[in-house]
Amino acid sequence: MESPVLFQPSPHLADFVNSRIVQSEIEGGVHLRDVQPGTVLEVLTQNRSYKLRYEGMGKALISGHPVFCPEPVLVTIQGSTWGGSMIKQGFIGRGMCLEFNHPAFEPITTSMIVQVRAAS
Repeated sequence: MESPVLFQPSPHLADFVNSRIVQSEIEGGVHLRDVQPGTVLEVLTQNRSYKLRYEGMGKALISGHPVFCPEPVLVTIQGSTWGGSMIKQGFIGRGMCLEFNHPAFEPITTSMIVQVRAAS
């Protein structure tokens, strides 16, 4: 079994930033680099339930919002934020907000992610 690649705090980042990144590893989530194309994820936020079919290369078909994506739409997943400008690229993390580029409404930032899991 391979050991997970964990974040090493950087002396070039503020303690607050390092602690947020470490906390994201503790809370858990999905690194898109580990997701096979065709995988369907369910992303539950405080306000919505999104269905995301990963297409690879940061692209996904996403649905679950009545205005932005009532039907699946191809978007680029940027990653997750804590509501500010700092983003953890290619990561969908609990306790964070998903950010994606929509072809007509970009960028979109969701409410805080409560759960992310493989859809059944």
